[in-house]
Amino acid sequence: MNERPKIKDIAERLGVSAATVSRALSDSGLVAEPTLSRIRDMAREMNYRPNVSARNLRTQKAMAVLMVVRDVGNPFYLEILKGVEATARAAGYSVLMGNTENDSDREIEYFDMLRDGHADGMILMTGKLPRREGFVASVEGGAPIVVALEEIQDAAFPHVMIDNAAAARNAVEHLIGLGHRRIAHVSGPVPEIMSVDRRDGYRAAMQAAGLAIPDGYEQRGDYLLHTGQRLCRALFELPEPPTAIFVANDEMAFGVIHELRKLGLDVPGQVSVVGFDDLFLSEAFYPPLTTVSQPRTDIGRAAMTMLLDLLSGGATPRKPVMLPTTLKVRGTTAPAPK
Repeated sequence: MNERPKIKDIAERLGVSAATVSRALSDSGLVAEPTLSRIRDMAREMNYRPNVSARNLRTQKAMAVLMVVRDVGNPFYLEILKGVEATARAAGYSVLMGNTENDSDREIEYFDMLRDGHADGMILMTGKLPRREGFVASVEGGAPIVVALEEIQDAAFPHVMIDNAAAARNAVEHLIGLGHRRIAHVSGPVPEIMSVDRRDGYRAAMQAAGLAIPDGYEQRGDYLLHTGQRLCRALFELPEPPTAIFVANDEMAFGVIHELRKLGLDVPGQVSVVGFDDLFLSEAFYPPLTTVSQPRTDIGRAAMTMLLDLLSGGATPRKPVMLPTTLKVRGTTAPAPK
């Protein structure tokens, strides 16, 4: 058939009513075997696809969700997207990716898409809302929004999270256990909560071990590779540079290691480095990066499952869903040089 097949075309081929075909293809549970299998087989044979526009007019739903991230070029989000999309597709939803690049105007555009009905819900991964007076109040209690991995100050959205402070503390304790005493930290964009939590975990480990944090040992970053390079240079311009660096994400850690090599320093012989995220490149990097591993696919599944609950009228969860992390010890950490 040259034209896109319709329900009535399947019905005519099988000699059943269009209503029967519609019920069978919508998984209504009202069509018994063997008629159900015959209809589904014929739909596949004819390459039938539902008319989404017509369905949306009937249901008043877009059958799409937005996943909004800081930087679509960061491979960190890919595994999360896989989890989101697999769960969304099973429920009949498609996933749209929004890329803000920390631009407040672009952030507002994605919220406007949600409020205008172009998407039914949002998984937000930017760690902040647009800086506009009254904006939080305008989106709370409106369209369903789930915040994944980040926290947003004074916003009562449901969250899927990890314990960033505990994971960071564990990473720094690993360095302390290797004998390092001069340990620096390249943070994310403080004062965003996730960045603060990872910095606080670093501070807690240092304090528990009785280790001082000299001036300049905390460098504020933004999760970008070139920032890791720049801040690493700043650390090694200090009178007494560190022998180990805990970096708030893998991308900046790659930049740190690149700069250490430019400075002629061996990793991990002279300087140990720990990242955070466990990007798929981290194991292929040379030497393979020691890093905090997040269950990213599970994070995506959990966030989308929570969003589906909200879309079906479920109550907003009172407590965040907390998922575990593990420290993957690889080749960028070694005992402190003597």
